[in-house]
Amino acid sequence: MAKSSRKIVEKRPDEIINACLRLYETKPFQEISLKDISMEAGISRPSIYSYFRTKEEIFLSVLGREYSAWEQELIYILNCSIPMDTKIFSEHLASTLSNRILLLRIQCMNLYEIEEHSRDECLVGFKRIYGKTIETLEACLQKHFPMLSSSSRKEFIYGFLPFMYGMYPYVYPTEKQKNAMEIAGVKPLETSVYELSVKVITALLETAIKECI
Repeated sequence: MAKSSRKIVEKRPDEIINACLRLYETKPFQEISLKDISMEAGISRPSIYSYFRTKEEIFLSVLGREYSAWEQELIYILNCSIPMDTKIFSEHLASTLSNRILLLRIQCMNLYEIEEHSRDECLVGFKRIYGKTIETLEACLQKHFPMLSSSSRKEFIYGFLPFMYGMYPYVYPTEKQKNAMEIAGVKPLETSVYELSVKVITALLETAIKECI
C-alpha cells in the first residue's frame, strides 16, 4: 500500500502539469486559474499547493521540461559525427526549434509573468536547466565551427536567443491580428518556424565566421 501511495504522489506533478497543458490548448494563459487546473486534473487545490504555489510555477515546470527536451536534441547535434557547414547546422538547429512550439509560445507570451510569480527556488531550478541547455548549444558551435572564438560563439547566442524568444507571433499570429493587418493593408509574414530559423541561424553563423577569418 505504501509503495502504491508513493507512486501516486510521484505522478501528481505530471498530472497537474498535463492538466494545465490541456487547458492551455484552448484557453489563453490569463484565463487559466488554479481552480481550473484542479478541476481538470481531478486533484484538490490543497493537494496542488503541495507541489506548486501558483499557476506560474506550473508553467515554469513546463518550460523546464521543454528546455530539457530541447537539450537532448542539441546533444544529438553535438554528438553528430558528420561534418557540418552553416547550411547543415542551421537546418539541424532549426529542426530542434520546430519540435519545441510549446516552448516558443510560452516564453514569448508569458515568460515575464511566470518568472515574477514563481518562488525564488523554483526560478533558480529553472535557470539551472536553461543554463545547461545554452552551454550545450555553445558546445555544438565549438565542435562544428572550431574557427569561432569564445566571444564569437557568445555573440551568436546573444543574437539567436532574442530571435528565438520573439519568433512565435510572427509565425502564429492570432485571428484578431490577421484581421487587423488585413484592414491596415499589412501583409503577414507567411513562414514556418523551420524556414524562419534556417534563414536567421545561417545569417548569424556566416557573420560570426567572417569576423573570425
